[in-house]
Amino acid sequence: MTLPRLSPPPTSSPSSSPASVAPSAGASPGEGAAQGRPDRPHLTELLLSAFAGHRNTGLPLGPFTLLAGASGSGKTSALRAYEALARLGGGAELGEAFPEPDACVPERARADAQDRRGFRIGCTADGPEGPVRLEVAVQAEPGLRIVGERLTADGVVLLETALRDPRRRTVQAAWHTAGATPVTRGPLPDDRLGTALLPLRVAGRTPGERRVLAAAEQMVVALRSVFACDPRPDGMRDPVPSGTGRLLGDCGNLADVLWRTHAECAIRYGLLVSAVRAGCAGPVAGLLAEPYGGGLVRALLDRGDGIRTELGRLGDGELRYVALALVLLTGPGVLEVDAPGEVPAALQTLTVLADGLDRGMDPHQRVEMLRLAARMCERGHIRLVGSVSDASWVAGVGGVTVVHLDRD
Repeated sequence: MTLPRLSPPPTSSPSSSPASVAPSAGASPGEGAAQGRPDRPHLTELLLSAFAGHRNTGLPLGPFTLLAGASGSGKTSALRAYEALARLGGGAELGEAFPEPDACVPERARADAQDRRGFRIGCTADGPEGPVRLEVAVQAEPGLRIVGERLTADGVVLLETALRDPRRRTVQAAWHTAGATPVTRGPLPDDRLGTALLPLRVAGRTPGERRVLAAAEQMVVALRSVFACDPRPDGMRDPVPSGTGRLLGDCGNLADVLWRTHAECAIRYGLLVSAVRAGCAGPVAGLLAEPYGGGLVRALLDRGDGIRTELGRLGDGELRYVALALVLLTGPGVLEVDAPGEVPAALQTLTVLADGLDRGMDPHQRVEMLRLAARMCERGHIRLVGSVSDASWVAGVGGVTVVHLDRD
């Protein structure tokens, strides 16, 4: 396969995919035209046109989405693609978003006449401007660079870039103007997402330019505020240094976060204790943190009657459950995320990416986690995209969209 090229701009957003979608009973109502345009920009579809093991794959995303499939079906690679797009939306360089670009190239991809191989991903974001679609073609070999990008809305190409001269570290960009000149052209760097750079290049003098800026802003806001979370129990057992109090993706500094936040909000703390009580064995009266000496802090479960259990003594499933409950019951101010500070919090949505959401949990814990996630996502401030190997246990819990992935 040669380096992927961007497809013609669609007039709608169909998806051809080896995935099948099954919204569970009681799923949240659609956020389309019947309900009006949503205030908070968010992704409604992840496009994996040619990425790792995915070909022509479109994954629909609801407020709470589970990617289900056997090992090798592409669940982890889909979440990595989402995270990479989020990094690009935040202005990261291409190498930061794709630290191992060769692993993103489809295995059977063939080099073209210039020995180039690459991959193509994208997404659709809904919000005040309606559905906006982004597609990005990336060259992984012989050098990492963006070779094409397209931003469209209602079938109108708002931004399009293409690599014209491989000797230059730029792409030729054209953005919608709809004034005396239909489009404006100029160079953009080939190592960053052009959509994220548009506010620095487009003046907004014409209605067309203002439309471009609004669509780009919607896409960037939808992509940012992503927290990729995969709690690692081995790193959560020992006391940790007191630091920033912002939770890392592996949740290894859980004790530090509890030390900082346990007294910040009584309501949130009460919800966290209730969630932990539902998922952990034995009585739970509180979830605490205390100094351990040498600048360290440790986390404990208050069992009542003066009995405390170090968090490190819990099982792997319990530790993952506690960490994920904390993630769902906090926000960007507590998590290590790239939140758009220029956008009011009321217009932001935190998206949690949780690979192996139910890993290590027993049947009771995973159902309690599912119910907690569904309740939190229903409020609209948080969205969750997780992966599970088997989603048969999801039946009967409302508010969940299950996307089944096949190996082929």
